Amino acid sequence: MTTATQNLIDDHVHILRLTDIMVTMAEEQSKEIAHFELVIDLIRNFADGLHHAKEEDLLFPRMGVYGYHPEHGPVAVMLNEHVQGRKHVAGMVAGIEKYRTGNKDGLFEIYEHLMGYAYLLQNHISKENNVLFKMADQAFSDNDQQELAQQFAEIEAGYDKAFNRESAILKINQLAELYLEA
Repeated sequence: MTTATQNLIDDHVHILRLTDIMVTMAEEQSKEIAHFELVIDLIRNFADGLHHAKEEDLLFPRMGVYGYHPEHGPVAVMLNEHVQGRKHVAGMVAGIEKYRTGNKDGLFEIYEHLMGYAYLLQNHISKENNVLFKMADQAFSDNDQQELAQQFAEIEAGYDKAFNRESAILKINQLAELYLEA
């Protein structure tokens, strides 16, 4: 049986690959608006949408039952970092709009927020994989893990087909071919 936390760790592999792409896009000073927009869509729909829904709507509340409350402690830190990530996405969107109107400074805003999001998420994922999920694994019974894994599967099955897990991974791999394997 794949545990609920292993399901999230499996997502993290692909989200980390996306962050590597984002760093490369910024370092190489890409000007491909369509690629920036695809990254934003992948974040909003896969990383922040599907993945964070599993964490925020299911995992974290279940951890709350075992004393890991969302107002303080490690769960609060993770939730705060999710909010910070959303601010970086908003910064990317604003940068794209500036760049589209001819303001070249928009590109630098895009790069700043690509890097900011990437580094935030790389550190965030390390904390989740190496600390938070281990806490959850110790607290949860086998029944908790099975229930959460089933709920995760239901969320994944009902998710927008354009950005479900398989589609998101395919799109990340396509970007990786352009930015990481070129």
